[in-house]
Amino acid sequence: MNIFRLLDKAMMKIEEFILSFAIILISIMIVGNVIAREIFHSGAFFFAYEVSKFAIIIATFMGIGYAARKGRHISMSAFYDFAPFKVRKVMMIIINFVTAIVMFMMAYYSYSYVMFEYNTGAITTSLQLPRYLMAVFIPIGFFLAGIQFIRNTYVNFTAKAKDKVYLGIDAVDYNDTKDEDKEVKLEDLGV
Repeated sequence: MNIFRLLDKAMMKIEEFILSFAIILISIMIVGNVIAREIFHSGAFFFAYEVSKFAIIIATFMGIGYAARKGRHISMSAFYDFAPFKVRKVMMIIINFVTAIVMFMMAYYSYSYVMFEYNTGAITTSLQLPRYLMAVFIPIGFFLAGIQFIRNTYVNFTAKAKDKVYLGIDAVDYNDTKDEDKEVKLEDLGV
């Protein structure tokens, strides 16, 4: 069991590194392109659009699994928030399981898209890289998200979740936290 926990921590660190690197790369490319174009009147960053697009694809699709792991994915929770504990528990299990199925289906279809791009042999305009390299992170991201949503489903069946609903592996539903934990203190705001 410790090998899985170690593998999970390593995967989380890799995801964090990839996401951080992608966001930093987007910032460098956009700012560098503006500085080169407006201040130096240079087209030195002619590849900035493609690199930024590549980094946005990586951040978006690799971020799906990371957000699911942390329980930070977008949710429309109007009915969920007002439901009693048992209903919320069942809803969370169903939502996570159905979302996992959708993620695996999207991984399959996006893999088909990557294979289509690979077979066409198309290349990018500026960097002259194969276009399938930009799309390869899409099925990987969907697949990792599917795994995380399955894990989120599973954690709600475990003993640690007997009196709580888990949005992510370690993210307890905010409806299940104690009132004193919900209260925002001035120290939390840095005041």
